[in-house]
Amino acid sequence: MNKQSAAVGVLILAAGLVILLGKLGVFAFIGTVFWPLFILIPGILLHVLYFGRLLPAVSLIPAGILTVVSVLLLVGNWFDWSSMKYLWPFFLFAVAVGLYEYYMFGEVRTRGLWTASVVLAALSVVLFLLTLMWTWGLYIIAIVLILLGGWMVWFRPRFR
Repeated sequence: MNKQSAAVGVLILAAGLVILLGKLGVFAFIGTVFWPLFILIPGILLHVLYFGRLLPAVSLIPAGILTVVSVLLLVGNWFDWSSMKYLWPFFLFAVAVGLYEYYMFGEVRTRGLWTASVVLAALSVVLFLLTLMWTWGLYIIAIVLILLGGWMVWFRPRFR
C-alpha cells in the first residue's frame, strides 16, 4: 500500500463519516444550538487582533457589540426566546460596551465618547428596570400593599 492510496482512503473515510453524521442530524443539532458562536467568534477575533496590534482601536466598537449580542443570543437560544422580552435593553448595552472599549483603549479619549457610552448603558439599565416593572410591577405593588396592610393591622399606628 503506497502513501497516495492511504491518503485517498482517509479522505473517503472522512467523507463517509461526515455524510453519516449529517444524516443522523448531528450537524443540524450543532447548528441550531450553537449558531450564535458565528457572531461571538468574530467579536473575540477582533479583540485578539486589536490587542495583538494588528487592527486599529476603532475595531473595538464592533468587537464589543458582537460579543455582547452573541451572549444575548446564546441566552435566548439555550434557555427560551421568551426571555428576550426582558433582555432586549441589553442590545443598547452592547453599543455602550463597544463605545466604552474604544474610549478606554483608543488613542483619543474624548468626553463625548465616554458620555455616549455611559448614557447608553444607563438607558439600557433604566429600560430593563422599566420592563421588569411593567411585567412584574403589579405583583410588587400587591406585595407592598399586603405588607402595609398587615403592618397597620398588627401594630395599629396612630395617625394625627
